[in-house]
Amino acid sequence: MLEPTPTDFAAWRTQLVALAAQDAGTDGAHDGAHLDRVWRNAQALLAHHPEADRLVVLAASYLHDLVNLPKNDPARDQASRRSAGLARTLLAPLGFPAEKLDAVAHAIEAHSFSAAIPATTIEAKIVQDADRLDGLGLVGLARMFYIAGRMESGLAHPTDPLGKDREPNDRRYALDHIVVKLDKLPGMMQTEAARAVGRERLEQLMTFRAQFAAEWSGT
Repeated sequence: MLEPTPTDFAAWRTQLVALAAQDAGTDGAHDGAHLDRVWRNAQALLAHHPEADRLVVLAASYLHDLVNLPKNDPARDQASRRSAGLARTLLAPLGFPAEKLDAVAHAIEAHSFSAAIPATTIEAKIVQDADRLDGLGLVGLARMFYIAGRMESGLAHPTDPLGKDREPNDRRYALDHIVVKLDKLPGMMQTEAARAVGRERLEQLMTFRAQFAAEWSGT
């Protein structure tokens, strides 16, 4: 099948945005703006990987959070699998290329940190990296505290914000999430371009963490 023309591609993006909006919840960290950012990140990575299928990446970027469970939900690790199944159901009646559905589903399944599904295609690697980049940097910082508020976590440990004498616990303290998860992301990126951006954004988070702890402790 021929690749979509720019006009066709734009039409697919419009339909995908509409599909995602139908199932959007009230989570401001996983809203339409998040999906737009993931797609922009993905486009930057696609520039380094012209062999990747842009339509697959586009569809997975916008449909990866169709089922968005809270971070503390016991079924959280199943959310990406359920999103992939729902994406198949929604895309098929629209005439989405049938031969691309498996690739879209895999990219959606593999994007999730908690699902721990290895990304085996370049499209899945790009979507995974694009989503994780949105968890780093200043936007990622804002999302981190927003999600912690929804989980009713504290901002930081009262007397040991940096976790020098305790095990970090990001279920209880938002600041701990930086060392529990976020500082691991650059090293887990699948593409070199994402690793470079991830390292830069992590530096911002670590600088913030140190300054926050100093202000928090009055030092």
